[in-house]
Amino acid sequence: MVLLTIWPLFALICLGHVLARTGFPDPGFWPAAERINYFILFPALLVSSLVDAPIGDPQILRLGAAAVTTLLVAALGMAVARCVFPTPSARFGPALQGVVRFNTFLGLAVTASLAGAEGMERAAVYLAVCVPVVNVVSIIALSERDVLRRPGALLRMILFNPMILGCLFGISLALLGLGLPFGTGTFLELLARGSLPLGLLCVGAALQPSALRQDIGPVLGNAVLRLLGMPVLAALIGLAYGLDGAEALVLVVFSAIPTAPAAYVLTRQLNGDGTFMAGLVTAQTMAALVTIPLVLLVLGLG
Repeated sequence: MVLLTIWPLFALICLGHVLARTGFPDPGFWPAAERINYFILFPALLVSSLVDAPIGDPQILRLGAAAVTTLLVAALGMAVARCVFPTPSARFGPALQGVVRFNTFLGLAVTASLAGAEGMERAAVYLAVCVPVVNVVSIIALSERDVLRRPGALLRMILFNPMILGCLFGISLALLGLGLPFGTGTFLELLARGSLPLGLLCVGAALQPSALRQDIGPVLGNAVLRLLGMPVLAALIGLAYGLDGAEALVLVVFSAIPTAPAAYVLTRQLNGDGTFMAGLVTAQTMAALVTIPLVLLVLGLG
């Protein structure tokens, strides 16, 4: 049963929340843990997962195309809705991120639990194509015309993203067939083992239940779109691209997981509605324990 497989992942999130709220080990620990995971452990996980991935496999290429199509269709749908219901960028940016962004740590953890090493390879490919797309779409939604006047700044934010750099390095090694010589593979695998549990603890530490007191209607509506609408859209697009097995699972899982806590950081940096974004992250993460098993069961992937 899927619920029995993934509940330990949510237990880690809950533990992180409890530890952070009780001040253990120290309030300064969590920002530092997020940084070491973001810049070191997580890129190591991406490289070690991608280095042996069958990048040239047609099914892998179809997964990448289906993933980008799903994100762009969802973003276009949000843009059309905005034309009907005009919304300032400070609110539209969080709303769009609530639909198209994904909690990478939870997605990888669920995929690893359900599909093992094969699923991790496919998930790393998914991230390689989707992380740049999601970042570009999110930044444009939050800053609108400003970003178009400073394309260099947008390009720097993308190129210096550790996730993107890790994906590019891993894909390059896979395409060249170089592998990871001189024991570097073992070194990266050791680093990678700490990434997912630490990442899930940090997800819990970042939750802000107090943010749910405001905008409860829009927050719940956005959660329905993200946690139920997006996986259905992904399943239909995956079917159109002829995906099955691990590729179909990865596409649906990364569309069914809650939005990323990093969306809150980006929202604050670009002067968006941080409270609204925090509410979206918290509500979706809390609801996902129920919706992820439900979605996978209904779609026949559990």
